[in-house]
Amino acid sequence: MTSPCRDNFRIKGFRFGEGEKTLAIVGAMRGDEVQQQYICSQLVSRLTTMEQRGGIVKGRSILVIPSCNPFSMNVSHRFWSMDNTDVNRMFPGYDKGETTQRIAAAIFSTLNGFEYGIQLASYYVPGDFVPHVRMLKTGYEDVETARLFGMRYVTTYQPRPFDTTLLNYNWQLWNTKAFSLYAGKTNQIDVNTCGETIDAIFRMMKRTGIISFGTHGAAYESIVIDEASLQHIKARHAGIYCRLVETGSRVTPGESLAHVIDPYNGQILNDVKATAEGTVFFAHHRPVVFQNALLFKIHTQ
Repeated sequence: MTSPCRDNFRIKGFRFGEGEKTLAIVGAMRGDEVQQQYICSQLVSRLTTMEQRGGIVKGRSILVIPSCNPFSMNVSHRFWSMDNTDVNRMFPGYDKGETTQRIAAAIFSTLNGFEYGIQLASYYVPGDFVPHVRMLKTGYEDVETARLFGMRYVTTYQPRPFDTTLLNYNWQLWNTKAFSLYAGKTNQIDVNTCGETIDAIFRMMKRTGIISFGTHGAAYESIVIDEASLQHIKARHAGIYCRLVETGSRVTPGESLAHVIDPYNGQILNDVKATAEGTVFFAHHRPVVFQNALLFKIHTQ
């Protein structure tokens, strides 16, 4: 598209292999998804080498789109900078609609028809995750293929009405086996979780016959959970948030997970404690929180 300032708006993709549309991988949909774009850049680098070595199975093709929203990335703004709309809430798109609807339509017309689809996604609440595969319950979700990534968790959740405009949801309805990968962080680079996520993607490609060689890290026997079963812990007070545990930590009842501190006198307003034994699946990470903000999700089984 033409742009009112600077260069025209373009979305760049990298194709590997040839033949049937096998796997599409989508990175940053939002302007703060730096981890997601970084992972895609590393995938492009490794796939380039793999293709040169003949490692992509004949008749199989891969498309990698590192960023769908370079304008917002350039100004470090999560949503479309002109009107604050979210590209990932505009699918399958409308090619005569608003700007983000037209962007979504162009992306989806390119992605439609792939056998498998992977989106490097981020959560609407700021925080860190245990890296995992996430799927909407559409009736078309494929849990067994999701387990081929060998990540620690595979989660499913019941879509809400506004989730019907997500890429993952529409991919599934148009017969693509779609998976959202949450790579631990969003607006900062974590080399360890990046490596874990990249290994998982290559592991899935090897197990589904897209690539022909390579060993890609130690795999988990994935635990499949419904997100409704996760225990939510919220802030009782607003204040400065000091987190005491990391994602993946095992916690016990009564253990302090975080302190919410009065910003004026330094008193602890809320000693956030675990109420059951479990694993920290998600942890809020911004330094200031509001009352009733989601701080932790705990897997208690």
